Amino acid sequence: MIPVNPPPLDRTSPPQPTDAGPCPASALPEGVRARVLRVVYEDQRAVAELVPRLTERQAAGADPLPVEPAELAPGLLHALRREIRVLPDETRLLLLLAAADQYPVATHAFLRAVTAGRLDTRPLEAAEAAGVAHASAGGVFFRDAWTRIAAYGTASPADRREAHLLLARVLGGKDETTRRSWHRGAAALGPSTRLAAELRTAADRARAEGRPALARALAERAADLCPDPAEEARLLARAAADAWCSGEPDRARRLAARTDNSALNGVLALRAGNAAEAFDALLTAAVRQERSADAVELLALATEAAVYTGDLRRCREAHVLAQWLDLPPSGILAALACAVEGRYADARVLLKATAGRCGPGGAPGPLIHSGIAALMLGDHTRTVTATLRAAASARARGIPGTEAQAMEFRAYADFWTGRPRAAEAAAQEALRQAHATGQDNGACHLQAALAMFAAVTGDEQACRERAAAARSHALAHGLGLPAALAQWALAFLDLTNGRFPAAAARLRALAGFGPGHGHRAIRHLATPHYVEAAVRTGDTRVARAAHADYHRWATAVRSTDDLALSARCRALLAPGAEAVQHYRAALDLHARGTRDFERARTELLFGGALRRLRQRTEARDRLHSALEAFESFGAPHCAAQARAELRALGTPLTPHTGTDPAAVLTAQQLMVARMAAEGATNREIADRLNLSPRTIDHHLRGVFSRLGIRSRIELVRLLGESP
Repeated sequence: MIPVNPPPLDRTSPPQPTDAGPCPASALPEGVRARVLRVVYEDQRAVAELVPRLTERQAAGADPLPVEPAELAPGLLHALRREIRVLPDETRLLLLLAAADQYPVATHAFLRAVTAGRLDTRPLEAAEAAGVAHASAGGVFFRDAWTRIAAYGTASPADRREAHLLLARVLGGKDETTRRSWHRGAAALGPSTRLAAELRTAADRARAEGRPALARALAERAADLCPDPAEEARLLARAAADAWCSGEPDRARRLAARTDNSALNGVLALRAGNAAEAFDALLTAAVRQERSADAVELLALATEAAVYTGDLRRCREAHVLAQWLDLPPSGILAALACAVEGRYADARVLLKATAGRCGPGGAPGPLIHSGIAALMLGDHTRTVTATLRAAASARARGIPGTEAQAMEFRAYADFWTGRPRAAEAAAQEALRQAHATGQDNGACHLQAALAMFAAVTGDEQACRERAAAARSHALAHGLGLPAALAQWALAFLDLTNGRFPAAAARLRALAGFGPGHGHRAIRHLATPHYVEAAVRTGDTRVARAAHADYHRWATAVRSTDDLALSARCRALLAPGAEAVQHYRAALDLHARGTRDFERARTELLFGGALRRLRQRTEARDRLHSALEAFESFGAPHCAAQARAELRALGTPLTPHTGTDPAAVLTAQQLMVARMAAEGATNREIADRLNLSPRTIDHHLRGVFSRLGIRSRIELVRLLGESP
């Protein structure tokens, strides 16, 4: 008899690697540390045993971690097996049956198996007395995952086989064929074409039902039993893909190493390797698939790879290939191909169509693309909707890595709409999940995003550390998108600290790094900040050209926020009093948009321009409004700029508690305050004044800040006391 492969068996410990050395868990890179915790079930005993055994390449994240329990913590398993072996035979038999029923496939058949086998459960009392497990009406609950693994490993191969056959026998329901197939495969004595085919069919069914972890276990066992090498390779590739989807990156990489599949290698490279190599592998795989649904999906992934590299011309290459294969390209791919050629109006049509496909119940991949398209159009509300639905869909389908990808782009929407703390929290959670599921390139992107958030919130040390980490990984893996985003974060940090030449130099260089280093799209998005820095340094020639292209895009896609920023750029580039009308146009557009943080930046710049034009009253109002917004966003560097401008006006910066509201509020703020004090909701006030509820919320924050109050109740009292 031979032991089954999964679940884990009682094997002798492998020899110590020759290049291993003591390495504390705290010294591991963040991503490796997260994967170590995941693979050992967050058990600190196993962490302490595994980490010193890692090779240098494993500790650096270059090679996959061990995945079999006997390789992860042999000492811990030995101690636990010794603890279990002293229990009575009847107790160990019941623990074996319970363990076989739970891992790696939960089949929920233990109680039925006990009944069918006419087993007495009273011996479980010995396990409970020893603290190994306890029984309840719902079955057996082990002390921890490692005790469950040890309970399985202490049994003989013959006893394990009998346990699986008993569990298979009681799983006779119509919806239980997949789990029955698992136990039949686990009980197999050796290679079997028939059983391999049964397990492959069961894996396909589990995959279609959105259970990739179960599909992985079934496909991997099918490969172990398959006598045909070609079919074995196909099963291993499927198992590797399922392992990746279910958040088992190290197992996926180990399985992938046993096969040669360009599509699989492309996906793994896209998520954790070199993005340029990923593009080539995915495009090659799409050609091999020809006119199939798989080819369409591979082209969509190749598009993501091109976006990550920053070589957007390769989107055109993929688009031409889609046309040659007579395949419908993804909206993102076709839109980027149009944008690269300067056909912005055509890009908008394609992006609108893609952004509109964000209804509930969709697959996570298309929903993520919908969110990206909405983000490119400046439709941040739809971006949030699409990405939240993508994350929920990924959770429901058991694919945590895709959930992290969705949250990458949701964080952008939170950030641009004036919620940097919410964006930071979303990005931190996505980063944790990206690390744990092996999404190294996604983690790099999130590090760059967190660098930008830190720049806004004034945490210079965190910004520089995050940017350095992102750029280090990005430059080694050909990731132009996070490399450029990290550079933008550092430039914004320079800009808000008054280091204008440094900011201008960083932003001017964004497009000049080439594929894998810079990113044209990030340079485009950073144009408003580049124009501001260039104007401060007196070097506006290149800035004017950048603004012209930015304005052409904003006009073509009809994004209110982009048009507002274009008007702000025009104001910065205009001489003297001519700038005022452009600032007013920018603020009118901001009032209909969603990027509250940039609206505050516009008010800050406008207030400074008005001060220099000696229009003191309006300058004071604009600067106060900007200061209040920056304080509510938690952006101290920007708030310091507003205070500096107010000091230059000779305006006091303390709250106006006890002062006549009419003396400190603008006319519109006073109108909004009175309506709010009368009991009108933000929506009702917005309808009366023909403004958006977001604008009303902005005004009320300013009212509360200027009056030194915190609630509408205080507002009612204060307005009631005023003449």
